[in-house]
Amino acid sequence: MEFDQNHVWITTRKLKPGARAEFSRCWRPSEFPAGMLRAYECYSTDETEVVGVSIWDSPESRDRYRLSDVESKRRQAMAPYVLEESSGFYFGRELKIPDR
Repeated sequence: MEFDQNHVWITTRKLKPGARAEFSRCWRPSEFPAGMLRAYECYSTDETEVVGVSIWDSPESRDRYRLSDVESKRRQAMAPYVLEESSGFYFGRELKIPDR
Protein backbone atom coordinates (compact mmCIF):
# COMPACT_ATOMS: atom_id res chain seq x y z
CA MET A 1 0.00 0.00 0.00
CA GLU A 2 1.21 3.54 -0.82
CA PHE A 3 1.03 6.24 1.84
CA ASP A 4 2.75 9.13 0.06
CA GLN A 5 0.43 12.10 0.36
CA ASN A 6 -0.15 14.74 -2.26
CA HIS A 7 -1.88 18.09 -1.93
CA VAL A 8 -4.88 18.11 -4.27
CA TRP A 9 -7.02 21.11 -5.26
CA ILE A 10 -10.33 20.12 -6.87
CA THR A 11 -12.67 22.72 -8.36
CA THR A 12 -16.05 21.95 -9.92
CA ARG A 13 -17.80 24.48 -12.12
CA LYS A 14 -21.20 24.39 -13.79
CA LEU A 15 -21.00 26.13 -17.14
CA LYS A 16 -23.52 28.11 -19.14
CA PRO A 17 -24.88 26.04 -22.04
CA GLY A 18 -22.59 26.18 -25.07
CA ALA A 19 -19.77 27.87 -23.15
CA ARG A 20 -17.29 24.98 -23.01
CA ALA A 21 -14.92 26.11 -25.79
CA GLU A 22 -14.68 29.70 -24.56
CA PHE A 23 -14.35 28.58 -20.95
CA SER A 24 -11.58 26.13 -21.83
CA ARG A 25 -9.54 28.89 -23.51
CA CYS A 26 -9.79 30.98 -20.33
CA TRP A 27 -9.26 28.07 -17.96
CA ARG A 28 -5.73 27.27 -19.05
CA PRO A 29 -3.38 29.46 -17.01
CA SER A 30 -1.05 31.82 -18.89
CA GLU A 31 1.81 30.33 -16.90
CA PHE A 32 2.00 27.22 -14.77
CA PRO A 33 2.96 28.08 -11.21
CA ALA A 34 5.88 26.87 -9.18
CA GLY A 35 4.78 23.97 -7.01
CA MET A 36 2.10 22.63 -9.37
CA LEU A 37 3.06 19.05 -10.19
CA ARG A 38 0.12 17.98 -12.38
CA ALA A 39 -3.18 19.38 -13.63
CA TYR A 40 -6.28 17.83 -15.20
CA GLU A 41 -9.34 19.30 -16.90
CA CYS A 42 -12.33 16.90 -16.89
CA TYR A 43 -15.69 17.56 -18.57
CA SER A 44 -19.11 15.94 -18.22
CA THR A 45 -20.39 14.29 -21.40
CA ASP A 46 -22.85 17.15 -21.98
CA GLU A 47 -20.02 19.69 -21.45
CA THR A 48 -21.93 21.67 -18.83
CA GLU A 49 -19.69 20.77 -15.91
CA VAL A 50 -15.91 20.88 -15.61
CA VAL A 51 -13.73 19.55 -12.82
CA GLY A 52 -10.21 20.86 -12.45
CA VAL A 53 -7.78 18.74 -10.46
CA SER A 54 -4.30 19.98 -9.64
CA ILE A 55 -1.58 18.30 -7.60
CA TRP A 56 0.72 20.55 -5.57
CA ASP A 57 3.99 20.09 -3.71
CA SER A 58 2.65 21.99 -0.68
CA PRO A 59 -0.36 23.95 0.59
CA GLU A 60 1.81 27.08 0.56
CA SER A 61 2.50 26.76 -3.19
CA ARG A 62 -1.22 26.44 -3.90
CA ASP A 63 -2.02 29.41 -1.67
CA ARG A 64 0.61 31.62 -3.36
CA TYR A 65 -0.90 30.81 -6.75
CA ARG A 66 -4.51 31.18 -5.55
CA LEU A 67 -3.71 34.70 -4.32
CA SER A 68 -1.61 35.70 -7.37
CA ASP A 69 -2.46 38.23 -10.09
CA VAL A 70 -2.23 35.44 -12.70
CA GLU A 71 -4.98 33.46 -10.96
CA SER A 72 -7.08 36.58 -10.38
CA LYS A 73 -6.98 37.44 -14.10
CA ARG A 74 -7.74 33.83 -15.04
CA ARG A 75 -10.78 33.75 -12.75
CA GLN A 76 -12.06 37.06 -14.15
CA ALA A 77 -11.74 35.70 -17.69
CA MET A 78 -13.67 32.50 -16.78
CA ALA A 79 -16.45 34.25 -14.83
CA PRO A 80 -18.76 35.05 -17.79
CA TYR A 81 -19.05 31.33 -18.60
CA VAL A 82 -19.61 29.97 -15.06
CA LEU A 83 -22.99 29.50 -13.35
CA GLU A 84 -21.65 28.12 -10.05
CA GLU A 85 -18.40 26.94 -8.52
CA SER A 86 -17.17 24.92 -5.56
CA SER A 87 -13.69 23.81 -4.55
CA GLY A 88 -11.75 22.05 -1.85
CA PHE A 89 -8.16 21.31 -0.93
CA TYR A 90 -7.37 17.73 0.09
CA PHE A 91 -4.67 15.29 1.00
CA GLY A 92 -4.60 12.43 -1.48
CA ARG A 93 -2.54 9.50 -2.62
CA GLU A 94 -2.23 7.47 -5.77
CA LEU A 95 -3.63 3.98 -5.55
CA LYS A 96 -1.35 1.49 -7.24
CA ILE A 97 -3.25 -1.00 -9.34
CA PRO A 98 -1.63 -4.45 -9.20
CA ASP A 99 -0.59 -6.17 -12.42
CA ARG A 100 -3.24 -8.57 -13.62
